[in-house]
Amino acid sequence: MLTLEKFEEASNIVTKVTHETKLIYSEYFSEKCGNSVYLKPENMQLTGAYKLRGAYYKISTLSDEERSRGLITASAGNHAQGVAYAASKYGVKATIVMPTTTPLIKVNRTKGYGAEVVLFGDVYDEACAKAYELAKEHGYTFIHPFDDPVVATGQGTIAMEIFKELPLVEYILVPVGGGGLATGVSTLAKLLNPKIKVIAVEPSGAACLKASLEKGKVTTLSSVNTIADGTAVKTPGKEIFPYLQQNIDEVITVDDNELVVAFLDMVENHKMVVENSGLLTVAALNHLDIKNKRVVSVLSGGNMDVITMSSVVQQGLIFRDRIFTVSVLLPDKPGMLAKVASIVAEQQGNVIKLEHNQFVTTNRSVAVELRITLEAFGTEHKNKILEVLEKSGYQPKLVRASL
Repeated sequence: MLTLEKFEEASNIVTKVTHETKLIYSEYFSEKCGNSVYLKPENMQLTGAYKLRGAYYKISTLSDEERSRGLITASAGNHAQGVAYAASKYGVKATIVMPTTTPLIKVNRTKGYGAEVVLFGDVYDEACAKAYELAKEHGYTFIHPFDDPVVATGQGTIAMEIFKELPLVEYILVPVGGGGLATGVSTLAKLLNPKIKVIAVEPSGAACLKASLEKGKVTTLSSVNTIADGTAVKTPGKEIFPYLQQNIDEVITVDDNELVVAFLDMVENHKMVVENSGLLTVAALNHLDIKNKRVVSVLSGGNMDVITMSSVVQQGLIFRDRIFTVSVLLPDKPGMLAKVASIVAEQQGNVIKLEHNQFVTTNRSVAVELRITLEAFGTEHKNKILEVLEKSGYQPKLVRASL
């Protein structure tokens, strides 16, 4: 049972290895959604994510014999680092099975804590099956990333810290993959204040909890497809599902495009790197049908490789109309490029890239294509540039932007 006494015990234990992640009041997100929004920055945790809490608490409850056999788990990255770090603190061996799609930064950091990494499968569920196979073969002690009430108790220590800082919190938004974090946070939150609302947020391309709650039983998705790799889970935990049924008030699903924009917002307004799964609760702020409430968004992690980061920033700028590509046709005559460039400059557009295609028509003296990738201040500025180009007779057409 997840009891208040167990949560208090876990809180005392995990403080031995966790950083204090104090709430951050967000003026930007508060104004945007009409509520008082606080961020719980677990992306600033020692291993870059909240998972250290559950892993360390679980390992602390094992017997010396269970630890001595060696530990094994499956994870898309954050639980892997939590188990690896906790195992190093106890001086025991850890083997981590990770999907082959796991970002390199998570793989390298897991190895950096001394764990052996096995890459297997495309998604967490396949990696987990392999981990169970290895555990049986070698006698390792399996540490489940979410479907374990003890692990969930460790994750729930986040709620204890939230209440200490913000006793009058009214809503807590928590990301969901397999449901361990949501189980711990929602259960403890309801124990401390039965009136509080706990909202689970998951990617629309991996909404296994929503499907399960709607059917009233644990349901496995046929596939998952999301950039939120840390929450790309087909099946929520069976052991913890009753807690989720009892304590989760609502499930919000978020599209990948919303996560891209949320990343840009977080970097520009809070100067923080938060991974896509951690941004679920930020993107969900736009879906809340409430006003003037005290809301905490749990940022579950910040382990993101630079290649993914670069791609997300680029796509975010495109979605926000701060980068766009326009195609215009013009005669292949000297000075025509200069005329178009002059129009763009007068409207304060910044040219990033030019592509000149002389073979778009059979008669290039009549028309060649010029594709201009521009930087703008936003939608209104973009539309103004297009309007002036059209009035100048160039018939601009928007095409897919790329850098």
